[in-house]
Amino acid sequence: MDAAVGIQPLLVQVTKCRQAYHKDSSADLVVLDDVNLTLREGEIVALLGRSGSGKSTLLRIVSGLLKPTSGEVLWRGAPVTGPAEGVAMVFQSFALFPWLTVQENVELGLEARGVPRAERETRAEAAIDLIGLGGFENAYPKELSGGMRQRVGLARALVVHPDLLLMDEPFSALDVLTAETLRTDLIDLWVEGKLPLKSVLMVTHNIEEAVLMADRILVFASNPGRVATELKVPFPHPRNRLDADFRQMVDDIYAVMTRRKPIVRGAAQMGASPLATPLPAVGTNIMSGLMETLAAEPYNGRADLPALAAALQYEVDDILPLGEALQMLGFALLEEGDITLTALGRTFVHSDVDERKRTFGEALRQHVPLVTMIRQVLDQRWNHRASAERFRDELEDHMSPDYADQTLRTVIAWGRYAEIFSYDEEAEQFSLEEID
Repeated sequence: MDAAVGIQPLLVQVTKCRQAYHKDSSADLVVLDDVNLTLREGEIVALLGRSGSGKSTLLRIVSGLLKPTSGEVLWRGAPVTGPAEGVAMVFQSFALFPWLTVQENVELGLEARGVPRAERETRAEAAIDLIGLGGFENAYPKELSGGMRQRVGLARALVVHPDLLLMDEPFSALDVLTAETLRTDLIDLWVEGKLPLKSVLMVTHNIEEAVLMADRILVFASNPGRVATELKVPFPHPRNRLDADFRQMVDDIYAVMTRRKPIVRGAAQMGASPLATPLPAVGTNIMSGLMETLAAEPYNGRADLPALAAALQYEVDDILPLGEALQMLGFALLEEGDITLTALGRTFVHSDVDERKRTFGEALRQHVPLVTMIRQVLDQRWNHRASAERFRDELEDHMSPDYADQTLRTVIAWGRYAEIFSYDEEAEQFSLEEID
């Protein structure tokens, strides 16, 4: 019936998926909330979003490696209760066994399934040739470049002839040229119908990569992870990055990802803690550098984010946290894919070192509650000292330990620069030593 009306069979259906982790004496940490996803045969779907938005968690849920806290996951119409048959995964890391040859690494999945040796060898050789590694069957991983090792990972996934290939940022560990070559080769094989699979679901934080490869893009928002926007990519393969329509779609996605969140009113707002928002791991030097770049020619205080990211060779995971940090502190505005210096940002750029520190410190006190909290505790204590653990515990009441540690590290760096407090790395202790 589906075929008669031109609709491909449904492979995956995720409905109202939620993933939360219980934390002692505090609210649950929600990683994913109300996520809905469909995937049909014959399409490549990209999950696009910032690090920490739950994309990789969703990939593990789809594969059956992780059971969601609530919601339903169907594979070919049946509930997923464990590792799904017909699903293979390629990881960001190459995940090869260094003591095995290319041939032996590729054969692993077939061996685990009890495939006879002769058939294993034949299928592995075919997969190795398909992915462009013919002649390297007897090489060991240490003898291969990063791109070649990732090709081995792809061959190992393809050799089992999966219906669905899951890819978790498979190109992010590669250099730019190697990643581009591998993307192009993979898409060429897909378009030519040479890949032994029916669909691809991939995680990425690279906007151009998503537009280049995918038929549909699900843009994820963070804290908790959820699908903010679904976009259909209308361009046939092969796609040209320089095409005006391609560039416009990249711009549109930047606009979606920089759109301000609606202000929450009422009880939810009253119950939110000022410490509930993780801080990005962005240094003061790089913030200063970006403000100086924006203030100078050719930007003169305003830049298109995709163009700026390309000029600085930044990916979305680099440029957005940087822009959001400047916006949070009042130095810049992010809006519809553009970044604009505020009057305060311009003042910072044209100030000397001491004045910059004062300006930055005032912004911290006004916009970063944790900085104010630390300084108040230090001012009130007789010895003007406090353990970092005391503030880390407070943060972990509202976010994951990783985010808590990242946030504390960011506050330490920012507060030291502004000379609001000192920090002893060895003792893990804040103090007012050397602070006027």
